Amino acid sequence: MIVLQGSKLMRRFGSDILFQDVQMTIQDNSRTALVGRNGTGKSTLLKILAGIEEPDQGQVTRAKGKTIAYMDQHAAIENSQRTIYEEMRSVFKESIALIHNAEQAAQDLADAQDEASYQEALKRYDQLQEEVNQSNAYGYDSEIRMVLHGFQFPESDYDKPINQLSGGQRTRLALAKVLLEKRDILILDEPTNHLDIETLTWLEDYLPSYPGALLIVSHDRYFLDHVTNETYEMTGHSMEYYKGNYSFYLKEKAVRLESWQKAYDKQQKKIAKLEDYVARNLVRASTTKMAQSRRKQLEKMPKIEKPKQDEKSPHIQFLTDKASGNVVLTADHLGIGYDDHLLSYPIEIDIRKQQAIAVVGPNGVGKSTLLKTIIQEIPAIKGEIHYGANVTIGYYDQELAKLHSNKDVLHELWDDHPTINEENIRTILGSFLFSGQDVEKSVAMLSGGEKARLALAKLSFNHDNFLVLDEPTNHLDIDSKEILENALIAYDGTLLFVSHDRYFINRIATQVLEISPEGSTLYLGDYDYYLNKKAEQEARLAEENKENQSSLTEEKQAPSQSAKAYQNRKERQKEERKLQRQSEKIEASIEDLDEEIAEIQEKMTDPDILQNYYELNQLDQSLKDKQAQQEALFKEWETVQSRLEDFDQ
Repeated sequence: MIVLQGSKLMRRFGSDILFQDVQMTIQDNSRTALVGRNGTGKSTLLKILAGIEEPDQGQVTRAKGKTIAYMDQHAAIENSQRTIYEEMRSVFKESIALIHNAEQAAQDLADAQDEASYQEALKRYDQLQEEVNQSNAYGYDSEIRMVLHGFQFPESDYDKPINQLSGGQRTRLALAKVLLEKRDILILDEPTNHLDIETLTWLEDYLPSYPGALLIVSHDRYFLDHVTNETYEMTGHSMEYYKGNYSFYLKEKAVRLESWQKAYDKQQKKIAKLEDYVARNLVRASTTKMAQSRRKQLEKMPKIEKPKQDEKSPHIQFLTDKASGNVVLTADHLGIGYDDHLLSYPIEIDIRKQQAIAVVGPNGVGKSTLLKTIIQEIPAIKGEIHYGANVTIGYYDQELAKLHSNKDVLHELWDDHPTINEENIRTILGSFLFSGQDVEKSVAMLSGGEKARLALAKLSFNHDNFLVLDEPTNHLDIDSKEILENALIAYDGTLLFVSHDRYFINRIATQVLEISPEGSTLYLGDYDYYLNKKAEQEARLAEENKENQSSLTEEKQAPSQSAKAYQNRKERQKEERKLQRQSEKIEASIEDLDEEIAEIQEKMTDPDILQNYYELNQLDQSLKDKQAQQEALFKEWETVQSRLEDFDQ
């Protein structure tokens, strides 16, 4: 069933057309993403569909009786003396009134003085009780608690007045409230802004069961992949539809463009052939009629439009002037924080050349603090950091504080490299979409996206071999993010970065370093690998707790059980856990050796090394050593697995 439809929608921005002939259909319970470059009019279209703004042409139709809610990225619960819980409770006025009426009916039933009044009260009580059960009215409190917990509001905050909350907390509360309202159509503009990874993960698990249609604009591609199953792309002035999530859209878009280009090229060849025939034969009496026939064929031929090239994108490239040593940075028992306030300890770091390590953890744990400690902007509270040979560090600050608001774009870059001529500086800025008079803009007047591009331009110009990046995808649209990702994948230096963009982490990271107040844990894979390992650990911990609880229960139920048998069982469980940890450690070592072996094998294909017998011989010996180590580890792993199988018998 169609619940919302836009037909031939057009909107002007001044004398320019923002979009036109837009067709969009939202089905009941659909999960729809709207994507497109910044400035294509996505937010404007959402407001038109929500009925907040009117189109210059076209019509929006909503199914009769269907309710709609819209929340933009800047929405927040208004300041008031109401508490958090009272604000959420206000969503359930009807349920609360129904419960009150049912309770009153129960009292009337108890107070009935005669058979007639009793029967009348009983009838009303049964009717109200039926309504309460059907609407799950008594479940409102658990719903509130579940959603507040998902948005990181602990029960201790329920009585806190809204006017004591931060802007970010009031934005999260607004999203929590709109979810509880359960409108038939929910339109969300950048709902993932201001949410940490833990909250995002909860929201991704919650939205698939939302009892209505969802229409979402978001720059969070990982979120779109997990929540939506159809995609509209605003491109130029038009709209394209794809029956799949974001990743499907990317693949299908490439297929369509390739097919379109082939069809266009084929027709152009045919047109050229016909035009050539007409030009050669029109003036000849013997072939004039045939030439005229071909000309009519040309005139009637439906022309395939030339495929539109993507709008201009920044060209980002990170180069290095010199290579670092194999060891880039190490830290042992590092403690980070501010003013002797310890945020995380102990952190263990061992970064090797060409690794790409993502730092993850809850908000406030010190991820940005760790990066600032590594670049020596703030001192470590405990431990020391050691840098490898020839390491040069480039730093991207999410606050963009390194930019100078009193400069223009040209001099922001030129003042760092005064010996470079102006033409080369302009060329570099042009590759980041600052051309012509754009370079004369004041830095203070730039948008967030423009400032981000300028900061990346400065970073790329320095040719450092170790890039430390703090939220580099903030302010970038999806196309710019993908271009940045491709540049970092091609980069032959080393990366350490913090990002809330899980799609970005998956594409870039070779390892994930999780930090917490208790220190750090390293995971040898991308973000999905990290999630899988975390889930395995949590499942194992739950199983251990279950076993321990079961053991305690058995101990209580059978006090006569011999202490020796109980102790044997505990020792057996302890030994099994020890073997599991040993197995995981061996697996991690095998994975490390896989990477080292691959690196050596790649070096052995280098033409320069193939000409150097001594170096080739050294690499060959190193390869044999690594393979022997790996073979020994495989045998050790098999032994451990065999012992673990004994526990299953």
